[in-house]
Amino acid sequence: MNAQRALRRQGPARRASYQDVLDAPAHMVAEIVEGALYTQPRPAMPHALAGLSLGDELVSPFQKGRGGPGGWWIVAEPELHFGEDVLVPDLAGWRRERMPEYPDTPWCALAPDWVCEVLSPSTRKFDLEEKRPVYAREGVAYLWFVDPAARTLEAFALQDGAWTPAGSARNDDPVSFPPFEAVTFPLGALWP
Repeated sequence: MNAQRALRRQGPARRASYQDVLDAPAHMVAEIVEGALYTQPRPAMPHALAGLSLGDELVSPFQKGRGGPGGWWIVAEPELHFGEDVLVPDLAGWRRERMPEYPDTPWCALAPDWVCEVLSPSTRKFDLEEKRPVYAREGVAYLWFVDPAARTLEAFALQDGAWTPAGSARNDDPVSFPPFEAVTFPLGALWP
């Protein structure tokens, strides 16, 4: 796999606009951070499986209230608009008390309560160094990073504008981290 697949768009010194996101090829994920357009191909199979499997572990108890408290919207790859920034996390969740009605729009401007980024060699630096500060600035309360290659999950909570560790797991460790500590699942459920 080419570790340089997540490329910053080169070209004239101008700020990217939402039109650049719309004009990106359909097989690419396009995001804007601080005026720069970033594009990358759709995720590789281990990345996609980890994201889908994590969503599977969270949707029943937290969105549907089956075996858990309910009260959340859990969404795969939502398009988030924060001013000029456009981000597409692998998963995001909103407490229904903050988003009582599910939007019927192609994107959302309300910051999620929780975001999960699935790391891959091509997006690791972008997720950790470019997107993480935007999530903090926008007040996302919880941020998880899943790494399928290392078989790890690192959870963080936003406190006074800074990310503080909220838990970590590897291989098949049990996962029960904020904001989803009401349910425990094995991290190994995310790996093939």
